[in-house]
Amino acid sequence: MKKLLPAVLVAAFIALPALAALEVGDTAPIFEAKASLDGKAFDFSLRDALDEGIVVVYFYPSAYTRGCNIQAHEFAVNMDKFTAAGASVIGVSLDSIERLNDFSADPEYCAGKLAVASDASGAIAGSFDIAVREGREGMKDSRGVELNHGFAERTTFIVTPDGKIAATIGGVSPMQNVQDSLEAVQSLQ
Repeated sequence: MKKLLPAVLVAAFIALPALAALEVGDTAPIFEAKASLDGKAFDFSLRDALDEGIVVVYFYPSAYTRGCNIQAHEFAVNMDKFTAAGASVIGVSLDSIERLNDFSADPEYCAGKLAVASDASGAIAGSFDIAVREGREGMKDSRGVELNHGFAERTTFIVTPDGKIAATIGGVSPMQNVQDSLEAVQSLQ
């Protein structure tokens, strides 16, 4: 029971509803961040990604937490569909790049298919009007590793090549978030 309680508290804490976020028609903030794909760090630029097509920018609370594990897995499983619809996907969290190197390569979650970016300061989340909540002392991830960072609310933005937000998705389950994101991208074809 003592081990279950922290897990339940983490799940409840990071599942809180969206407070505010940029809306359809707003211009997406252009950002650069250290990111990871298949365990390898690289420099991500939203501007460069938009030159290639639609970009799905999804904010999530933390790698290796229940809902985020589900969401990353669903994005990875559906990556071919996003690519076929002309979109790339970048996950953004307040995790360190070291945690994200592990997460991006983990075959159960990102599986080497999903790029994830580190927003350790929360500045990128703030630029998208994403609420960031402070972590609680003693919170641990699904591997038992202590979480020592804040948590961005789970919200996804579909950004068109002109830098405009075509859809904002929040307040739904991690699996529904991915499905709604895919439908939004496919509707832009």
